[in-house]
Formats: sequence, C-alpha cells, structure tokens
Amino acid sequence: MPGIPDSFRAYVVDRKDEAFDRGLRELTADDLPEGEVEIRVGWSSVNFKDGLAATADGKVARSYPLVPGIDLVGTVVRSTHPSFTIDTDVIAHGYDLGTSHHGGFAEYARVPGDWVVRLPRGLSPRDAMALGTAGFTAAQAVVELEARGLEPSGRPVLVTGATGGVGSTAIGILAELGYEVWAVTGKPDEEDWLRSLGAVGFLSREEAAADGRPLESERWAAAVDSVGAATLPYILRTLRRGAAVAACGNASGPALKTTVFPFILRGAAILGIDSAYLPIARRRRIWERLATDLRPRGLGERVAEVTLDTLEPALDTIVAGEARGRWIVRIGA
Repeated sequence: MPGIPDSFRAYVVDRKDEAFDRGLRELTADDLPEGEVEIRVGWSSVNFKDGLAATADGKVARSYPLVPGIDLVGTVVRSTHPSFTIDTDVIAHGYDLGTSHHGGFAEYARVPGDWVVRLPRGLSPRDAMALGTAGFTAAQAVVELEARGLEPSGRPVLVTGATGGVGSTAIGILAELGYEVWAVTGKPDEEDWLRSLGAVGFLSREEAAADGRPLESERWAAAVDSVGAATLPYILRTLRRGAAVAACGNASGPALKTTVFPFILRGAAILGIDSAYLPIARRRRIWERLATDLRPRGLGERVAEVTLDTLEPALDTIVAGEARGRWIVRIGA
C-alpha cells in the first residue's frame, strides 16, 4: 500500500536550550505527528507566521523540532478518513499546522482528516497556494463583511497593507465583486500594479497612520485591515455609520489606541478574522467560493517561486516587512 517513504526532505527549525537552528533535514514517517491523512506535498507558501516560526524570537513555534509551513496542497497517499481516498488532491492549512504540528515545508505531511479540504474544481494546486492562507484570510474577511450587510453601492472600501498577500488578494476579490476599492500603501511605485488588481484610489501609509480627532468625516463603507496598530485607529474614526472593519493582521503591532465613539455614536464594528481555527465546514465553503465568485483578479500574478533549497531568504524578507506579492514553495510538483 502506498504511503510515506523511508526518508524525505523537510525544512526544520529547532531549539535546544538557548541554541536555535534551522535548515534542511532528512525525516522519516516516524517523525511525523498523528493524523488520518498522509499527503505528498506539492506546494506550500511563505506567510508572515512562517517567517516568525523560523526566527529565534518569533514566538510562533510552540514545540520543537518543527516543520514550519502553515499551509500546503498535495495528493493523498494514504488515508483512514472516510472523506479522502488515495490520489485525491487536497489543501490543509490553519489549526496547529506549522506551529505545533509539522507543516508544509516538507515533502510529506500527516494531518488530521478534519483539517483537510478537497481541492476545488477550477483551482490548480499552484493557484491554491498562490492564494494560500493569505488569500483565504482575505476571502474570509470579505465573506464576514458581506454577512454584516456590505454590498456594492458606489461607496468606497479601504484595504490596508495593499501590497502584501492579504491586502492584494482582498483588492482583487472586492474589485471582481464590483466594489470601489481604495488601497493604503507605503510603496507608491506599486500603484500601477494595485490598479491592475482593481484599486481606484490610494492613501499613503502616513495618511492612514496619522493622529486625528476621535471621529472624522464618514468615508468608508467597510475596510480590510492587515496592519493593526498603525491604521486601525484611522479606519475606525472614518467608517460610515454602521460600517465594519475586518481586522486580520498586526504587521505594525498589536496595540489599539482608539475611543468608544466610533462604536457608540456610529455603530461601527471590528470583525475579528481568525482563519486559523475557522470550523472546517465553513473553511470548505470559502475554498469552493475562491474557485468561483471569490476568485480574485490577478490570481497567479506577482507570485515568486522558491524551493526548500532557496526558502530561507523569503522567510527573512517577509519578517522584515519587505514582501511584495506572494511566494510559493515548489516542493514536490
């Protein structure tokens, strides 16, 4: 019966006492954690959390040794779960993958069946990781905003961190759905690319991070914020009455300096986006929509490929805040 071979390659981070180590290792099936589904990994992607896991003081890895990689797509090679048979193409991401459970930066993975999503028809494995956790998070943000009542109306929607994975995908999804999308970016040389994704207006990083009155003129019908401390206060004081911001990141830090006025005088809301522990049934529905009506404009563009051998510079660059677009990791495709 097919399954995991005697040995395979993986990118591993490890800590022993005060010594931190990272790099390629040979693992065996016995090194993998428990799970009903064994997967030959084709692709993974590089996320901010992966970069932190590969950093000595990143405070993401909850056990060592650890294979980072919070998402993966591949083919089932063995399964005891009734929903997945051999040769099924699947996606796994979130839960404890890549933080305390060996993740996607390996040629093989073993995961619980209730973490697994069947690859939707219409998405290639490469496209699935061009979306990855970042794209999924952007889609979840849009779904939550629409569940609160957001609909295309000619009123602008603001997206921060526009050149990152979450921000650029959110722009592409919202534009395809017919929204007027404005982007916050500190990289004015990227505005032409953001326009190609569907952005029609821009704010500088400085404008969105400036101090202001507790409430300012109502401007945004909604917002998707992946930046956190620097931009969330501005968004809250400029949201329209009854509007919401989907908060899904803290690239500038976790603190929030605001007042109660946006909440009690305009009915504003913060919708927390926790893509890691979203129940599996909802996760599967969003992936189906990513292959259809939530498929973003520009999918597959500005995607750079790395391998297990060339992974480290991408991990360091994303932690340094210098990422533009997406990195995907070709592992076994």
